[in-house]
Amino acid sequence: MGVTTVTEMTDGVLHTLFRTEQGGHEQVVLCQDRASGLKAVIAIHSTALGPALGGTRFHAYASDEEAVLDALNLSRGMSYKNALAGLDLGGGKAVIIGDPDVLKSEELLLAYGRFVESLGGRYVTACDVGTYVADMDVVSRATRWATGRSPENGGAGDSSVLTAYGVFQGMRASAQHLWGDPTLRGRKVGVAGVGKVGHYLVEHLLEDGAEVVITDVREESLRRVLDKHPQVTAVADTAALIRTEGLDIYAPCALGGALNDETVPALTAKVVCGAANNQLAHQGVEKDLADRGILYAPDYVVNAGGVIQVADELHGFDFDRCKKKATKIFDTTLEIFARAKADGIPPAAAADRIAEQRMAEARAARKA
Repeated sequence: MGVTTVTEMTDGVLHTLFRTEQGGHEQVVLCQDRASGLKAVIAIHSTALGPALGGTRFHAYASDEEAVLDALNLSRGMSYKNALAGLDLGGGKAVIIGDPDVLKSEELLLAYGRFVESLGGRYVTACDVGTYVADMDVVSRATRWATGRSPENGGAGDSSVLTAYGVFQGMRASAQHLWGDPTLRGRKVGVAGVGKVGHYLVEHLLEDGAEVVITDVREESLRRVLDKHPQVTAVADTAALIRTEGLDIYAPCALGGALNDETVPALTAKVVCGAANNQLAHQGVEKDLADRGILYAPDYVVNAGGVIQVADELHGFDFDRCKKKATKIFDTTLEIFARAKADGIPPAAAADRIAEQRMAEARAARKA
């Protein structure tokens, strides 16, 4: 009876993993430690370019299957992100199932670290939604393969800093491509989610002279920005933000799926460029954006600053070296826009082609 139950629960996931274009993962590990309450999924999409690097998301999923599918999607995105960031690293991602405010404990994080260690370096973890530098410090006590640690523990600290900086470079490239000038001065930018990454992005935008409108589900996140920057405007929710009159750029910086069949028709912005992973709810959304004349800067291109930062820990962290690499996101974004125009395809498809080419060349070199 137990076997039947497991088969029924995972059939959809197995179909995705083995029989669809979204599959193709090398390895998926289901982790459980009953003593601590840990239930986690580690998904390794590709090691063509090197060990799979990607963060650990701690989230209360509606179902275990939803958690597995999220890990599959996120890990695939990391393969493409790392390839386009010029890193010699593959793509992986982990999710811990549960409410971090309730379930997170030192015992649980150490148990998770032991599972990461058991993979022998095929997967390198870091922070993501629901996990922080202090958590990676704990995880690193059980595994050598944890990045995003505090400087006191040999790490780079908060990777949100360079994530936001990279998104800002993507916005500058978008402005250059669309309006002929790489500045946000005088532009109205809407930021959905001003948490770990979004509030740093607001700082860059204000320094560059942009008008900023924000929203967030957490009142404390809003207050942090508004108290420091009273010139920033807040709206009730994302639905209100995307309909803001005169909006030039929309920056989704919370969870994925922000661009869907309901939101895209309502967008007033001419550019979408944000930090959230997996912004396109399904295949075809990128064409809907293009049909509406909305320029989309692929999320896994512009939000790669964080992974550039944590990856540098593997070689001895140097912030200036990382920032120099993250600045190149400007050039990479322009390259993608140019490729999209030349091939007559949306930017997301152009980015995929460039990343896939690099991974294919790496696989071919291994066989040679």
